[in-house]
Formats: sequence, structure tokens, C-alpha cells
Amino acid sequence: MQQPAVRDDPEETGVKYLFLLYGDPTNDPTDPETIQAEIDTYWAYDKLLEDAGVFLDSQALQGTETATTVRVGGNGDHTVTDGPFAETREILGGYYLVDLPDLDTAIGWAARCPAALRGTVEIRPILEFERP
Repeated sequence: MQQPAVRDDPEETGVKYLFLLYGDPTNDPTDPETIQAEIDTYWAYDKLLEDAGVFLDSQALQGTETATTVRVGGNGDHTVTDGPFAETREILGGYYLVDLPDLDTAIGWAARCPAALRGTVEIRPILEFERP
């Protein structure tokens, strides 16, 4: 596997990418030692991104049992539903926001993400707007 690029100039900017981390919660570890070992792999990945100068943000999400979904109908009325909007085995569990030069580099970093070992990492470029 090719090593992802490291940013030499901290002022250099590229494209912001969001890595969406999906996994099947039925495969999550349950014993504290295994949970901590998995968390440690994410801390190590964070450090790699930080050392490369491409890390912007990362957060884990609480479980889907805490989700609330809002839908607005054509008449403007809204409905609020407990839980996620879709029934699926894989759920969105967290994200990384990174600043990378191109998609190939983003693919290299996503392939190293611990979430890719047990689930899916979706790469989405950020659409940036000039605010008025």
C-alpha cells in the first residue's frame, strides 16, 4: 500500500474531504480490553493525520438510539421520529475531516483508517461556498 502524502508546507491547502465511518454495531467488541485496544488504534490514526498536517477534525457519534430525524412535507409541516432515517445494518459512527491535495491521497488515508478494517469509509469532498 502506498504511503499517503505528508504536507510539507503547513500553509498549503488542498481539498477538504469528509471520511464517513460506517460499521455494523452487532460486530462491535463488548469487553473493555478489546474496546480500549480499538480506541487506541483510532488515537494512533489521529496522530498520523496530525503529524502529516492534514487533520482538521474528528468525532465519534453516539448510538442510533439517540438519533432524531426531522422531515418537512410539502405543506411545511414537519414530523419528528426517534432513530435514524434508514433501516440498515451499517450505521454512521463517526467522521474525519481532512485537508488533502487530491482524491488519490484521500483514498490512501482512508485505507489506513481503522474503520476500513471492519466497515466502510466513505470519502466525500466538501463543497465550500463563499459566504455573503
